Amino acid sequence: MYLFPCINIPQKAIAAAEAAKTAPDAFYCKRLLNATGIVVVPGSGFRQVPGTWHFRCTILLREDKIPAIVNRLTEFHKSFMDEFRD
Repeated sequence: MYLFPCINIPQKAIAAAEAAKTAPDAFYCKRLLNATGIVVVPGSGFRQVPGTWHFRCTILLREDKIPAIVNRLTEFHKSFMDEFRD
């Protein structure tokens, strides 16, 4: 029901987050929401280890809907990484 994946955020995205005066994981989560409509919570609110980035996801969908959400998340992450590749 809950996922708390670790995400790698490129330095270029970390710099963009700092310019926007937000934590890198919050920057990622907001971009995810705007691009896909998927709502997740930044891991920085859960005392993650400094220098690591996570988000928390609660899955409450019917099981047959999960693959579509995973595909949207995967496509977003690929696009995010391509945009901010160092």
